[in-house]
Amino acid sequence: MYADTPTRRWTLRLLTPALTAIVGLVALFLSPWTTPANAHGSIVEPAGRAYGCWERWGSDHMNPAMQQQDPMCWQAWQANPNTMWNWMSLFQENLAGNWQSRISDGNLCSAGDAQGGLASSLDNPGAWTTTDVGSDFSVHLYDTARHGADFFEVYVTEQGYDPATEPLGWDDLELVETTGSYAPAADIEFDVSAPGRSGHHIVYTIWQASHLDQTYFICSDVNFT
Repeated sequence: MYADTPTRRWTLRLLTPALTAIVGLVALFLSPWTTPANAHGSIVEPAGRAYGCWERWGSDHMNPAMQQQDPMCWQAWQANPNTMWNWMSLFQENLAGNWQSRISDGNLCSAGDAQGGLASSLDNPGAWTTTDVGSDFSVHLYDTARHGADFFEVYVTEQGYDPATEPLGWDDLELVETTGSYAPAADIEFDVSAPGRSGHHIVYTIWQASHLDQTYFICSDVNFT
């Protein structure tokens, strides 16, 4: 169901010399962009921000329609194309559970500017594309490396928080689920419940991988219907 690496067929639309230059850079750096993504994972349902951009635009990333149809993915692409290609790499190592002291308010969606600021654009408020969910929904991790999980913590923003205008802070989140451990598997899925919400919210998933002290932090945009 999910591709192991970002190897979808690309539709290139060379509209300007600037875009031609970008395509040259893509060809030059394709291998470094795809290789790191082989070894990790992310939340694919509801889609994490980086994964959602890749799923919608990875095969059509030169389409100028992205700017109007998906402006937050567009700004992420403009800031750093690696954000889209390395959607599996939003992790920090050796935090020893000290997440709030190591990841500051406003930097939660980028995992604290992880990987040298790989995905800092994910922290920007705006009209991120959402997944419709009800009060009860499932969270699905796709993990090509089969790290397993010591646990997951799932937070959801409180009613009244506005993802379109406010950077995400720890005080905006309510813990709604803490799981037990999971054996290594490519797909891990579990149910959560977040009643009393409507409209656009952020589901913030913390995945503590089992193979070492490696922690993933993923923002998924949802619309509570």
